[in-house]
Amino acid sequence: MILKQIFEPKLAQYSYLLGCAKTGKALIIDPQRDIRRYIDIAENNNLRIIAATETHIHADYLSGLREFAESGVKVFVSDEGGADWKYEWLSGSDYDYSLLKDGDKITIGEIVVDVLHTPGHTPEHIIFAIPAEENVADTPGGVLTGDFVFVGDVGRPDLLETAAGVVGSMEVGAEQMFNSLKRFKVFPESWQVWPGHGAGSACGKALGAAPTSTVKDELKGNAALLVSDDLQRFTDYILSDQPEPPMYFARMKRDNRKGPRVLGALPQPQNMSMTALSEALRKSNHVLLDTRTWAEFRKGHIKGALFTPFDNSFNTIAGCYVTEADSMVLLIEESDLDDAVVDLIRIGLDNIVGFVTPQQLAESDIPLAPTQEIAIAEYEAMRQDSETFSLDVRRAGELRNVGRIPETYNIAHTRLLDRIHELPKDKTLLVNCRSGVRSTYACAALERHGFEAINVAGGYLAWLERVSTGRTTAI
Repeated sequence: MILKQIFEPKLAQYSYLLGCAKTGKALIIDPQRDIRRYIDIAENNNLRIIAATETHIHADYLSGLREFAESGVKVFVSDEGGADWKYEWLSGSDYDYSLLKDGDKITIGEIVVDVLHTPGHTPEHIIFAIPAEENVADTPGGVLTGDFVFVGDVGRPDLLETAAGVVGSMEVGAEQMFNSLKRFKVFPESWQVWPGHGAGSACGKALGAAPTSTVKDELKGNAALLVSDDLQRFTDYILSDQPEPPMYFARMKRDNRKGPRVLGALPQPQNMSMTALSEALRKSNHVLLDTRTWAEFRKGHIKGALFTPFDNSFNTIAGCYVTEADSMVLLIEESDLDDAVVDLIRIGLDNIVGFVTPQQLAESDIPLAPTQEIAIAEYEAMRQDSETFSLDVRRAGELRNVGRIPETYNIAHTRLLDRIHELPKDKTLLVNCRSGVRSTYACAALERHGFEAINVAGGYLAWLERVSTGRTTAI
């Protein structure tokens, strides 16, 4: 058996290639939309992909199943979970597909994969167990758990409600997860656990950084499993302090169920002149993603641009602040362009109309606008003014567990557009987070939507240090 774990750090997501060395056949599990990389990995291991599957209808990225189906590869999907959780894009299609129920098997060459229904994270969720006795003798058994059991955590059961708006589903999901975990507890302790996500994913609250684990280690150290002996205790734990889901999660859930648009080839945005850029940005649905550093953006940026640094936060920021109706222009180094395009199409942002480089911007005479930033001492003075409004863009759980600056209003930056109507446009917004990073993204988005926003450098940590030295008002 050949098992390749394929990690995407910006989404903290694992896909898998499962191959039979003897027959040269391979199965892809939980693929993202840009399927060429899986094909390349298969070819490099003398394998041919004959099938693709996934553990559930994903909310954090667009699935690659439809791309595989379009290319003639057979796809296997869950048929569990009830009428509302079917893959609508397969119904009545000409694609080669099979629907999976609990207890079914998938055979890849000489490898037999058992299908188990494990609702909780989503109603239709399935996992794939590979018992050692059904394969070669020296291959340990294991389970591809998707968003069921992670290293150190389990899949959150509240996303259908908090991200997709299915009211009343989180308590039901918690009870389903509680019951599904009973199946995990009887797996052999020696089995490997191959999860669908790692640390940094919003699909759980305490995911570990290790790429794999064992059943034994999770039974001993997984915080959620340690409280899974009592339903109320488990429910209280699993529904508390979950991070606010990024805005784009609802769209991913919808599109993966109805069917992502067939991508085929990747978009190929062309270099634009600064004149063409100015003309494009006059259109209300065109947005500039500025990937430069905060120091550069703060000093001067094109009015209405979003601050989207090209780092591990790029997907999340773009997904939270760009709508599906928007057309995008990238301000980016040309060497980073292809990677940025892939990042965007993975979350369904396909309409990339062009790009300009930082050098083009520096050599142009296009007007630039600064974003204000203040130190914590100046913030202390300004927040007493009735013309200002203090906004904290950390997660609500952070404020409860770590602390907050008094009289600050809280909206997580990942949900800002959904709640932007709650903010006063007649006041200057003083924006803080933990250390002054997430607040930079929020400031740019707020400015784009007509607010006057000032970033508080250093954020809550700087304020806390000032409190500890007695140089500010007491809590």
